[in-house]
Amino acid sequence: MSTTLTRGPVRAAERSPAPDLARGFMLLLIAVANTPFYLWGRETSPGSSHPVDGSWLDRVADVFIITFVDLRIYPMFAFMFGYGMMQLYSRQLAAGTSEKRAGRLLQFRNLWLLIFGLVHAALLWMGDVLGAYGLAGLLLVWLFLRRKDTTLVVWASVLLGLLAIGTALAVVGAYFTAQLPPAEAAELAASFQIDDTSMTTDSYLASVGARLGMWVVITAGQGVLGLVVPIMILLAFWAGRRRILENPGDHLPLLRRVAAIGIPLGMLGAVPGDLYHVGVLRVPDVSAWVFELVQAFTGFFGGLGYVALFGLVGRAVARRRREAPAPGVRLTSALQVDGPVAGALQAVGKRSLTCYLLQSVLCAPVLAAWGLGLGEHLSSWSMLLYAVGVWGLTVVFAVWQENRGARGPAEVVLRGLAYGRRGTRRPTAA
Repeated sequence: MSTTLTRGPVRAAERSPAPDLARGFMLLLIAVANTPFYLWGRETSPGSSHPVDGSWLDRVADVFIITFVDLRIYPMFAFMFGYGMMQLYSRQLAAGTSEKRAGRLLQFRNLWLLIFGLVHAALLWMGDVLGAYGLAGLLLVWLFLRRKDTTLVVWASVLLGLLAIGTALAVVGAYFTAQLPPAEAAELAASFQIDDTSMTTDSYLASVGARLGMWVVITAGQGVLGLVVPIMILLAFWAGRRRILENPGDHLPLLRRVAAIGIPLGMLGAVPGDLYHVGVLRVPDVSAWVFELVQAFTGFFGGLGYVALFGLVGRAVARRRREAPAPGVRLTSALQVDGPVAGALQAVGKRSLTCYLLQSVLCAPVLAAWGLGLGEHLSSWSMLLYAVGVWGLTVVFAVWQENRGARGPAEVVLRGLAYGRRGTRRPTAA
């Protein structure tokens, strides 16, 4: 499949700080969100994926992750993914590419992202999210890319309403299942249990099949059926057309409201799950699954609030970028302009695909039973530290690449596959 375009991928000078800052910090939260799934060989809570046993330090780590991270980061990831698609599409149109060809480029890129996810899952990590976003991207670009803004907002609202109704019905259903006799409740709970052996098997070949089976469920469930990802992408299309993250100063009231409302709502939705996990709230195990559904619903608002917060942070960084250089001063690195922390986050954000995959390289072979098996011996708090350390290594790698002026390897491969060697042409002179 070839696509003739009037321009190639985004250039460094065209990048805005807010999206890259958000992606860079988001990858830390993704590493933290994955921590309970690497702690294999122990009983987990039916209301979350966290171990039921542990020290007070483990409980603190669990509550922190449940409150601020669980089911809040993949909505944020989905928004940034959709926003990036609209950025790419808008740049192509501005350069003279036809709508049809620009849309075809997006679809080709989404297809390759789905394939990336398949390979990622087969080799390393059953919790891959690339496939879910690639699948959602294929569907939503086909249905909504060139629709009017009103259509995007209406459909996002309709899907959000369906999500709210589904969550309310789940709460009612959880109440009635709590009334079941213990024997019936245990039988019902067992029928819904999914046994993932991808981390616990000591055979790498056996783990491949287990991972792919889970990946299919996650890709379809998270990418489409769960509704959160499609809603976020539709809102990201709307926001991307208005360049809200590129020009946050023009949208300060909106960003402040979304951050001020969304983040507290996300935290509030985690409170029942927190109370259940530490033993304060007594609910039959057969009904505890409802806490994750409530978190998924409120996590939509929390993820959107995180996006808005990084839009505000990006504005501060962009302002400092404009004010920092003195007349006649030569700047040798973006890191020197924005400061080490913001610059490092931006370096990671520019290489988000590479750094995301690198997390699995640094985690799965070390933690899984088919590898070194360290996950069996860690606890919630020590796994949290391990995850932060893994993210720190990706930061070091990204900054090193930034100082060399090199793109991330995965980004290079994806761009090469999506654009192709002959995928662009220079505009002819008038």
